[in-house]
Amino acid sequence: MGELIVTAQSPLLTVPIGRTLIRLAAPNVVAMSVTLLAPMAEAWYVGRLGTVSLAGLALAFPMMMMMLMLSAGSIGGAITGSIAQRLGAGDRTGAEVLALNAIILAALLSVLSSLIFLGLGTLIYGGLGGSGDVLREALAYSDALFIGCFTMWLANALAGIVRAAGNMKVASKNLVLGSAIHAIAAGLLVFGIGPLPELGIAGAAVGIVIGYGVAAILLGHFLLTKCDSLRLRFAVTSIGLVPMLRILKVGALSSINVLTSVLTVITITAFMARFGVDVLAGYGIGARLEFLLIPLIFGFGTASTVMVGVHFGANAIDRAHRIGWTAALYAACLTGVIGVTVAVFPGLWTNLFTNAGAVRAASHSYLEIAGPFYALFGLALCLYFASQGAGRVLWPVIASVVRFLIVLVGCLILAENPAATIAHFFILIAAGFVAQGILTGAAIQLGAWRHHLDGQSA
Repeated sequence: MGELIVTAQSPLLTVPIGRTLIRLAAPNVVAMSVTLLAPMAEAWYVGRLGTVSLAGLALAFPMMMMMLMLSAGSIGGAITGSIAQRLGAGDRTGAEVLALNAIILAALLSVLSSLIFLGLGTLIYGGLGGSGDVLREALAYSDALFIGCFTMWLANALAGIVRAAGNMKVASKNLVLGSAIHAIAAGLLVFGIGPLPELGIAGAAVGIVIGYGVAAILLGHFLLTKCDSLRLRFAVTSIGLVPMLRILKVGALSSINVLTSVLTVITITAFMARFGVDVLAGYGIGARLEFLLIPLIFGFGTASTVMVGVHFGANAIDRAHRIGWTAALYAACLTGVIGVTVAVFPGLWTNLFTNAGAVRAASHSYLEIAGPFYALFGLALCLYFASQGAGRVLWPVIASVVRFLIVLVGCLILAENPAATIAHFFILIAAGFVAQGILTGAAIQLGAWRHHLDGQSA
């Protein structure tokens, strides 16, 4: 189950859409559900360190998620879609050239990530309202993470290649193992159990680096020795700017979607800091669930990326549309159920991380207001992943920018109103979900995958 080999005569071109999406997505959804335990465990560990550490994590966690979304979603999705299109067209050699260049591109982007956050960390987190002990905790987590972030970039690039070859189960299995190691290593290093040093909040970040490092080794071994659809072949003559630009053509535009999503959370985070440490920590707990929905959506999203990519490679555009919508509705149902559940019973989530009444109250307020609209978030994000398979992501990105502008402009207006409460800010988040979902869905339904604008579909 979960294994479909993509060839020029791929069964993906003729099999039933709904069942095949579930078959491809199931390993990813299950794997991502298990994977969620790692950041939940990480938050629990940090919660034992106190409210200040939780507030520091609230500042730094969006940056970790941004890197994860860039490496797995934007660039990783572009890798999957580009290689799937080559395989769908029967061009195995072209797919293998893309695979090698994808790894080099991921390595270069990891270096850039490290330089930015190691060099500008104090400025970034200080600008978000961090100061004193909260800023110190945020930097401790961030510095440890970005020193070793190459493991995350490499593992997600390799996973993108493996998925493009139809080996969903292989990618999922190895990422789950990496997450399990992350959870264990983080606990040992946060508290300094046994002979290991007590690193505090930094230990949680080191656990991430170790977990992805193990996953990268296992995925690389599979592509070098066991993958039937393509092999990772190291040849200097295959390295070039054109294959990297082919991936970046979709990945760079997709990255705007990630950046605006993270900036939306960062904007609210900065304004929450004005309400004090307890509110900041409470919002961080609630926003963590929003971020953790993304890997679940990714389960259906990456299945649609592969299937849509293969169909675009074979010029089966109408069927590709049906695939994208089917996957998006599945994702909307999944996230909708989660959102409504936590809106009605917010303590199911919040109480896992803190006993502080003020922190719980802030988190409950966020979940009760934003949770019912998670379905639209799931719909929009899954259609964005499907658009990566089509190589046409402009309108999903525009929708993400609109969501960010709604939140940013709204926050600036509320900041001038002394009567504004945290609930008013959370209503802006819900409004952003509505706008993003409606705009993304309407654009694709009206032909965003068919019409071109400056070389990129609208």
